[in-house]
Amino acid sequence: MLARHGYGVLLFDRRGEGRSEGEPNSWGWSGERDVFAAISWLQRRPDVDPRRIGGIGLSVGGEMMLEAAAEDDRLAAVVSEGAGARAFSDAMDLPAPDPVALTLGATAAAVKTGAVSIFANQTPPHNLKGLVGRIAPRPLMLIADPDSGHGEELNRGYYRAAAEPKALWEVPGAGHMNAITAHPAEYERRVVGFFGRALRR
Repeated sequence: MLARHGYGVLLFDRRGEGRSEGEPNSWGWSGERDVFAAISWLQRRPDVDPRRIGGIGLSVGGEMMLEAAAEDDRLAAVVSEGAGARAFSDAMDLPAPDPVALTLGATAAAVKTGAVSIFANQTPPHNLKGLVGRIAPRPLMLIADPDSGHGEELNRGYYRAAAEPKALWEVPGAGHMNAITAHPAEYERRVVGFFGRALRR
C-alpha cells in the first residue's frame, strides 16, 4: 500500500526471527534497538531523506515503534496498530471488571514478566503510557480494536498520555491488527494521509 503511493519501504525481521540473528524475544523487549539500527541504515542511503523517515508497527511492532520514537527523534512520524501490554506495568493499566479479575490479571502479568525477565536475561521495558508523551511534537497515530481481547483498549490511555499532534482510530470488530482488511479503503486513506501530512517536504 505504501509503496503504491510512492514511499520507499524497509521491512525487517526482529532479532532472532526470520533471517535475523540473535536471541528472540516474543514480547519485543529491547526491540527498539532493532528499530534504531534500521533508521541508521536508512540514513546512510543516498536515496533517503534522513528527516523524512516514518515508522509503522503492528502489535509488538507497534509497541516497539512507540518506544523507539520516544527515545529517538530520528523517527519523524509513527503509526502504531494493535499495541497492548508488554509487561507488568502496562498490564496494570488494563481495566478490570471486578477485584477477582484484577487479582488474576495482576498475577498472570507478574508471572509472565518474571519468566521473560529470567529466561531472556533482560529487565522489563518501560511503561508505554509513560513513554508516549515524549514523541511530540512528532505526529503519532494509534489504531486499535478496543474489543480485540489483546489489550488494545490500552491505546485510549496511550492517546491521553501523548501530546499533540496525535490521532486515535478505534476500529471495533476489526480484530487484532486487522483494520486494513476490515476497512481497506479507510485504512489507506487514513494511514497514507497521515504519512503524507507528517513527512511532506
